[in-house]
Amino acid sequence: MKLFFQRYLPDPHQLRSHRSLRFLGELLHDPWLWHFNRRSTVRGLAIGAFYAFVPFPWQMLLAAITAVWLRFNLPVAVAMVWITNPLTMAPIAFVNYRLGEWLLGRPPGEWNFEPSLDWLLRQASEIGLPLLVGSMAMAVIAGIATFCTAHLLWRWHIVNRFRRRHRFAVG
Repeated sequence: MKLFFQRYLPDPHQLRSHRSLRFLGELLHDPWLWHFNRRSTVRGLAIGAFYAFVPFPWQMLLAAITAVWLRFNLPVAVAMVWITNPLTMAPIAFVNYRLGEWLLGRPPGEWNFEPSLDWLLRQASEIGLPLLVGSMAMAVIAGIATFCTAHLLWRWHIVNRFRRRHRFAVG
C-alpha cells in the first residue's frame, strides 16, 4: 500500500523547493507530513474525505492546513479531496441536500432545476440550510468511515504479510 501512494504522489523534495510554495518556509520540512506509515496516511485520508464533503471553496487548502497543523500525510489529505470534482459535485450536493432535508425533518422540496447561477441564487435561501446540514453530516460520516476502513485495510495487509512471511520461514 505504501508503494502505491509513493508511486503516484509528488516528490516531497520537489514540492519543498517549488517556487510558489517557498512562502511556507520550514512548515513543509516536517517529515511527518510525508511519511507513509499507518498513522499519518490513514489520518490524511480521513481528513481529505472530511473536507471533500464540506460545502466551502478551498477544500484542498483547508485539508492541507489541517494536515500540516495535525502532522498528517499532506499529499494524501489533499488528493482525497478530489472525491468531489466537476463530475461528482452535482450528485454529491443533491444527496447531501436530501440528507439535510431528512435530518431537519423537512419534506422533500419540489422545484425544477435550472443549471444557472441565477436559479442557484434564487433558491439559496430554500436549499442553503439543508445543504449545509447534510454536507456537514456527510463530511463527518465520510471522515469516520474512511478512517475506519483505511485503518482496517492497512492492518489486514500487515497481518497477511506477516502470515505469508511466517509460513515461508516455517515451511
